[in-house]
Amino acid sequence: MTPSDPCGADASAADPHPATAHLATATASSLAADLAAGETTSVALVRALLDRIAAVDDAGPELRAVLAVSADALDQAAALDAERAAGTLRGPLHGIPVLVKDNIEAVGLPATAGSLALAGRPVDQDATLVASMRAAGLVVLASTNLSEWANMRSPHSASGWSGVGGLTGNPWALDRSAGGSSSGSGAAVAAGLAPFAVGTETDGSITCPSSLNGVVGLKPTVGLVSTAGVVPLAASQDAPGPMARSVRDAALLLDAMTGSSAYSAAPGTRAVADLRLGVARGWVSGHAGTDALFTASMARLEAAGARVGTVEVAPAGAAGQAELTVLLCELKDGLDRYLAGRGGDGPRSLAEVVAFDLEHADLELAHFGHEFLEAALATGGVGDPGYAEARAACLAWAVEEMLEPAFADDLAPDVLVAPAYAPAWKSDLSAGDHFLGGGAASTAPSLAGWPVLCLPMGLVTGLPVGIVLLGRPHSEAALLAVGHVVEEALGVVGTLTPTWSPPGRG
Repeated sequence: MTPSDPCGADASAADPHPATAHLATATASSLAADLAAGETTSVALVRALLDRIAAVDDAGPELRAVLAVSADALDQAAALDAERAAGTLRGPLHGIPVLVKDNIEAVGLPATAGSLALAGRPVDQDATLVASMRAAGLVVLASTNLSEWANMRSPHSASGWSGVGGLTGNPWALDRSAGGSSSGSGAAVAAGLAPFAVGTETDGSITCPSSLNGVVGLKPTVGLVSTAGVVPLAASQDAPGPMARSVRDAALLLDAMTGSSAYSAAPGTRAVADLRLGVARGWVSGHAGTDALFTASMARLEAAGARVGTVEVAPAGAAGQAELTVLLCELKDGLDRYLAGRGGDGPRSLAEVVAFDLEHADLELAHFGHEFLEAALATGGVGDPGYAEARAACLAWAVEEMLEPAFADDLAPDVLVAPAYAPAWKSDLSAGDHFLGGGAASTAPSLAGWPVLCLPMGLVTGLPVGIVLLGRPHSEAALLAVGHVVEEALGVVGTLTPTWSPPGRG
């Protein structure tokens, strides 16, 4: 098998755990069909995935995507199997395992946000989104590693590293970045450790790892998915969302996260000839191979019948300092409130987290500092004199200067489209991330709180790259419908199998 032929007949030969290689590409939808047909059980699925996590994540390649496993995962599965046997189903995902990013509270999992300051402080209730998934019949299998404090640690931080979980690798090439901050969620789905996972995004934190690992990721409209029980970064931009192996699976998981049934009905309701796609000219990645593949992808969609036009947007970056001010001020207030109410012994404020890091510098500050935490501490929170002006500037730039004019173009696009990120860069704990390009399309919708869907676009230099679709607020159903058409027209989703290149050869 080669990177250009990822689905060859010998695909399982490259898998680090051949006994569970069939789960590496299985979708949640296909597993749900197997459960419904009696071809497997939830207990069997959970047991196989636990074996795979032990072989791939803990041993073997030591991916470090999973931070902790639920001690009662098999008990959860057995209870759901018993309900199925009694004729009681909670929903279409009854008995399907899911992973949650470890900044999301789930009983039995640590919810550390990657920081040792929260280690050993168990939570006594589920986050609202986790309670909703349990009610929908999902098995909360494990939590995933992340960039510590959702990557709001240092301008020199390495995505995918946390004091609790270490550095998450990329299953396509183990010395490459898994992106951030939902690093473990993206890597785990790509590696077949679960059919889907929950991530969170403040600015690119679902989109980036989805692109770099070759999975589907949706950052919903801010407020659509509850953040109650999620360790906060910035209230105006934080959004939990699904990461999966197909658009249909992402829609199913979004239903489970919100207690809805509307999103899973969207895929299959649009045709390619009905689409109007607005190519955001100013948001190309700047990486030659990625942009060439994006151009070819747009040509393929146009040949299939979609109307593809160009809309003008300015390059990202104009709101950079204003966004940082907003993030720092909201982090200060959000973490202070959260830590004051968190159970167990440990820091009760951002100031105490900073002191904790200094006291445990050999573990928490071994590779880079915590400059953003210190900068947040120096603000006056959202009462800071500069906060309101910065937030207004962010919204004016994102909504009035960028997004609204693009959607008001004569093309009247259903969605805006752009390349997501260039291929994954080499991980570097000393110097931090070495972005190869991309990310411009994430900034405006992040500031505005609008939704973004990322899909695999193909391989560049043997590594995955993604395409992003941007929609208006609360247009998730329409975005998923369009994304499903794009997914089918490009024919990439479902064909990508990680190559597990060892360090030095990625």
